[in-house]
Amino acid sequence: MLEVGTKAPEFTLPDKDGNPISLSDFAGKKVVLYFYPKDNTPSCTRQALAFAGANGEFNALNAVVIGVSKDSTASHQRFAEKNSLPFILLSDPELTAIQAYGVWQEKKNYGKVYMGVTRSTFVIDEEGRIEKVMPKVKPDTNAAELLAYLAGK
Repeated sequence: MLEVGTKAPEFTLPDKDGNPISLSDFAGKKVVLYFYPKDNTPSCTRQALAFAGANGEFNALNAVVIGVSKDSTASHQRFAEKNSLPFILLSDPELTAIQAYGVWQEKKNYGKVYMGVTRSTFVIDEEGRIEKVMPKVKPDTNAAELLAYLAGK
């Protein structure tokens, strides 16, 4: 996983509508980049709804929220519409950003070992450097913890 102070890996991925979005598009803003395992699962939905509910507060702090998973753009579109998500969702089926940020890791569930996305969040500063790394975050508290951090609390 990447460390604080390193240059955030650049990426260009399609959003839910298929439009290419690059990290560099947000130069001059803080970016809350969160990686999550799968659309429409209970934990991922709770996390997305928490970010959606706090979206105005993130905007007021000059921060943009971007969610990334390996789901398709069509899956992201359904997920965003069903839950009225106001922030960007990026599709990374080739694991370009997921691997660049080191969140594709071995996971264990009920004795089964497999590779998957670990729920992790990065804060990227206005110059494109990693300011904060939050590995293995909890879906219910991630957005609130980030707001507190960005507000300097």
